[in-house]
Amino acid sequence: MSEQDTTTHRQAPAEAGPILVAVDFTADSEAALIWACRYAAFLHAPIKVLHVLHDPAESPGAYSSKENDTLRPMEEVAGEMMSAFLERTLQMAGPSGASADVEPIIVKGLPPSRIVEMAEKIGAEVIVMGSRGRTGLPHLLLGSKAERVAQLAPIPVTIVKADRQDD
Repeated sequence: MSEQDTTTHRQAPAEAGPILVAVDFTADSEAALIWACRYAAFLHAPIKVLHVLHDPAESPGAYSSKENDTLRPMEEVAGEMMSAFLERTLQMAGPSGASADVEPIIVKGLPPSRIVEMAEKIGAEVIVMGSRGRTGLPHLLLGSKAERVAQLAPIPVTIVKADRQDD
């Protein structure tokens, strides 16, 4: 038997595409990013953290600056919110957060469709989102962005919930 016949040939694992984490700066988004950091460490994958600036007609007044009452562009306020969110959440994620390759992205539009569009654009392996998990009348009235993304996305969607100690 030749050496080639007895040697097992292993191929290096293919590099994983990015993990897209859609955030709205809530506790559920924190839980989603922490989960994604751990998953990314396992896959050696980069993380793209996406925040969709809501269409003002859909959600007026969603962004406000606590520092002062002056009018500022939504993009500027959302950028500051993203920076604070990432700093706080990556620290909470511990070693997997400290070593994560994270890139923030802010776009405008309606969240479900823009999340799916961005996932396709960046070649994401998976979309990770936090969800409050409403049921009954609140779910019927408000719908679920995470549920809609899961329906539209051609790739896996992982929904993460924060611990609800006070609920």
